[in-house]
Amino acid sequence: MDLEFFEPAEAAALMRCSEGWLRDGAAAGRFPHACWGKGKIVFTSEHIAEIARLSEILPGTDRAAAASGGTTSTRLIGTRARNRLVS
Repeated sequence: MDLEFFEPAEAAALMRCSEGWLRDGAAAGRFPHACWGKGKIVFTSEHIAEIARLSEILPGTDRAAAASGGTTSTRLIGTRARNRLVS
């Protein structure tokens, strides 16, 4: 078995990103991970490789479209913005 297991802090140091970004992505279901015990998040070496692939932006692609799964959306802040969109 060649899998290595990393706690979020170790994975973040390896990937040179913030631990919070990894935890948030795992909690939101955007990143593969494993949970042990009472919800302890653990990343395997395969998970880290997949997260790197998921985060990759290729030339000629729209970053906003790639991040949202190929669709663009309008960000609405507050009730006035929602009312303007409806009317």
